[in-house]
Amino acid sequence: MLPQEVIAIKRDGGHLSEAEIRFMVEGLTAETISEGQVAAFAMAVFFRGLALDERVALTRAMRDSGTVLAWDLPGPVVDKHSTGGVGDNVSLLLAPALAACGVYVPMISGRGLGHTGGTLDKFDAIPGYATQPDAETFRRVVADVGCAIIGQTADIAPADRRLYGIRDVTATVESIDLITASILSKKLAAGLDALVLDVKVGSGAFMGSLAEARALASALVEVANGAGCPTRALITDMNEPLASAAGNALEMVNAARFLTGEAIDGRLWDVTVALGAESLARAGIAAGVEDGADRMRMVFESGAAAERFEAMVRALGGPADFLDDYERHLVRAPVVAEVTAREPGFIRAIDTKRLGFAVVELGGGRRRASDRIDHSVGLDDLLGLGAAVEVGSPLARVHAANPEALAAAEARVRASYHIGDAPLAEAPLILDRIG
Repeated sequence: MLPQEVIAIKRDGGHLSEAEIRFMVEGLTAETISEGQVAAFAMAVFFRGLALDERVALTRAMRDSGTVLAWDLPGPVVDKHSTGGVGDNVSLLLAPALAACGVYVPMISGRGLGHTGGTLDKFDAIPGYATQPDAETFRRVVADVGCAIIGQTADIAPADRRLYGIRDVTATVESIDLITASILSKKLAAGLDALVLDVKVGSGAFMGSLAEARALASALVEVANGAGCPTRALITDMNEPLASAAGNALEMVNAARFLTGEAIDGRLWDVTVALGAESLARAGIAAGVEDGADRMRMVFESGAAAERFEAMVRALGGPADFLDDYERHLVRAPVVAEVTAREPGFIRAIDTKRLGFAVVELGGGRRRASDRIDHSVGLDDLLGLGAAVEVGSPLARVHAANPEALAAAEARVRASYHIGDAPLAEAPLILDRIG
């Protein structure tokens, strides 16, 4: 078999066998297939697409290109994936809550991408927390605590790392077929019994329309189930930040206040409980979604989720008293100021992606992969859609490294909020359930 033969089949709209797909992935991993051939294969898939069985075969082959974890635990192993948004703290809360409900969560997360925040960057704000522990430590923490949130290791789906790097420079990132295989190969390599997906749509999401979000969610659910992992997806609104904070240490503060009951953002609560309920139902821990939601509420209200979070932080090298003294442990920006409204009315629309880029511009995200992140900067006290404002009402608070960065972020934030005369009808947060 030759790479060019496989490429030609897909170029001409043909159907690839599992053996042909595995041949390409094995060559991709071993680097016996050139970058030009990988690029040609990606472009052929981009234009011709893959059938469901081809998507499943590609996902499985990429999953099997490295280590596939196997667990011997007394409960089911579950995880969640989000397509990314602004102020999305869900992973920080969901993993310990699920652990408190009796499931095990080996959550392999990523860093910030574009305007969206990364879960690992948020945990890097906690002094001492090891986001890249060795495999033995990862397994021990999952077994002892019930959850561990870490980064992708070199031996997890290595084919995806090379393929993504080539897609990134060949204009093939947007392929739903390749997005699906990329996301699921890493998740399924964690040895999951169930998976729940949060597909975002709106002004702060990569998917701008409901049709696009449904297409991606359907692809992910069909392929994950086809690969043997019970999966469901929620399509959730990202036309405003999910939480009232965006930025690494600030989102960790937001999560700490949520877990301790000090301050809870309603939208963040609703999405976290809904995703947890689906996870527990898919894993067979809950009798159904309503029972799962009740269990999630209980572990948050009792403090059991907070206990698991603190145990995870301690087991991975962070402060033992993190939730008791998070303000002392997290870095603070030297310059803080409110951004105020210049006209009265109601917040009618928010350019959420622009808010995310404001955080990046402050230094809370990366313009290049090599950039160092300033964990202290970002936005908090963000107003949501429908809020009534007067002249001088605060829209948000900016945390910056210097006055120049503050001024640029203030302009971005003010331009992100659109104020009108009429109140705004409340929109649904969960727009659809797929699977």
